[in-house]
Amino acid sequence: MQRNVVVPVWAGALVGLVAGGVALGVAELVAGLVGPETFPVVAVGDAFVDLTPAWLKEFAIENFGENDKTVLVGGVLAVLALVAAVIGVLARRRPGYGWVGLGLFGVVGVLAVLTRPGAGIVDALPTVVGVLAGGWTLGRLMRRAAVEPERLAATAERPAVPGSGDTGPERPAVMRAGCEPYAFDRRRLLTGVAGGVAVAGVGAVVGQMLGGRKMVDAARTRLALPAPAYPAKPLPAGADLRINGLSPFITNNQDFYRVDTALIVPQVDPRQWKLRIHGLVDRPVELTYDDLLRRPLTESYVTLTCVSNEVGGQYAGNARWLGVRMADVLRAAGIRSDADMLLSTSVDGFTCGTPLDVVTDGRDALFAIAMNGEALPIEHGFPVRQVVPGLYGYVSATKWVTDIKVTRFDLDEAYWTPRGWAAKGPIKTQSRIDLPRPGASVPAGRTTVAGVAWAQHTGVDAVEVRVDRGEWRQARLAQVPGPDTWRQWSYDWDAFPGKHTIQVRATDAHGRTQTEQQAPPAPDGATGWHTVEVTVT
Repeated sequence: MQRNVVVPVWAGALVGLVAGGVALGVAELVAGLVGPETFPVVAVGDAFVDLTPAWLKEFAIENFGENDKTVLVGGVLAVLALVAAVIGVLARRRPGYGWVGLGLFGVVGVLAVLTRPGAGIVDALPTVVGVLAGGWTLGRLMRRAAVEPERLAATAERPAVPGSGDTGPERPAVMRAGCEPYAFDRRRLLTGVAGGVAVAGVGAVVGQMLGGRKMVDAARTRLALPAPAYPAKPLPAGADLRINGLSPFITNNQDFYRVDTALIVPQVDPRQWKLRIHGLVDRPVELTYDDLLRRPLTESYVTLTCVSNEVGGQYAGNARWLGVRMADVLRAAGIRSDADMLLSTSVDGFTCGTPLDVVTDGRDALFAIAMNGEALPIEHGFPVRQVVPGLYGYVSATKWVTDIKVTRFDLDEAYWTPRGWAAKGPIKTQSRIDLPRPGASVPAGRTTVAGVAWAQHTGVDAVEVRVDRGEWRQARLAQVPGPDTWRQWSYDWDAFPGKHTIQVRATDAHGRTQTEQQAPPAPDGATGWHTVEVTVT
């Protein structure tokens, strides 16, 4: 004779949510031991990123900016929460439904984990253990929610004790034809739920700690940066106009934009890091972090720009980088004459293809180890990343770089190329109005219009401003240490009441003025004149 245990719908959903939380918490705990990239939520999210069409990636970057990964992870967790609640509701009558639902999600997680670059069978362990823990929790909480017949009888016979808060059984026994009695025990369920939430929370916290963030942070903090053999040129007087609201010449590390495909920031211990250079070379090279530090270091001011940057966008920043010249390392490997591309790979599997001639033409293309006088922030590629002046980041600025394959463009493709982006990405001349802000209200009279312009590795020679499509007026330019950085500019405008449109354009050192033609970021960078509308009162 089968006993029907009927649990309210809300309780079933709650049990499902807690079971799902325990599954994820335990999975993250085990992933902390195996490797944070094996956490199924991260693996599924990474797989989603890889399979997402280019237009959707552009939509996410445009609408969510640097929070796109947070939104994606939140979306994955929201879907998991919804499904877990449904599984809990279905498992109220048949526990087998719970195991089937969790098992299906386990299969998805295992497939996502095992299809990552370099994955092994051990990487599936967090998902498998998490599913088992979630299934056990689901069954345990369901059993706690339903009073066993023997316990029900004992509870029913126990009188309430005045003043004790004990009012006897919360719900009387109910009889059905062919069934044993059952009752829903809210108190036992909620105490079990509290325990499940605690397990999920502890597992998540400990898993993150084991994931290595604290260890890598400590290694980064202890790092003593060697002095550069080739220091950056001193900044000329007037490199920063120091106008309130204008982007500073040097972007603080915490303010520097971040756009990459890493759903979880890789935690790379510099003692374990290695850089392999192979392919069309005479002598394959493998360097440790200490090997890199022993080489002559070069310091240079370089502006980086993301190809996703819209006209007037914020995905650009300027910093002082310290690193080893890529050309020197490649020269030691002996590049073959038919090579024209460097296929660099990040520790998380991301790849980008960099034109070889750009790296070897004398510019300060670096395997960078430091940013603005401190070891690279983890989010910006610690322990080592690439910095190549004059190229958009998607073809040059590989973070957490660990492998360089010297190859040819007709033999290999990088991550973004088959997704519709150009194989080569020279940065286009751009200028931006930082103030006044779009839609701002400014007082009549002398008003400062200011911003930044860049034409990396060519240099900005002039910036012009016009109001209401009138005559172009020359802006005042700040000094720069070289052609690889952006350049501040300002223009004094005698503003009069009304609504006005302000536009800016830049001309590079070769006399080429940026085009007025509007073009989106895809496939090789946005174009057009930045335009803002303001109201003068």
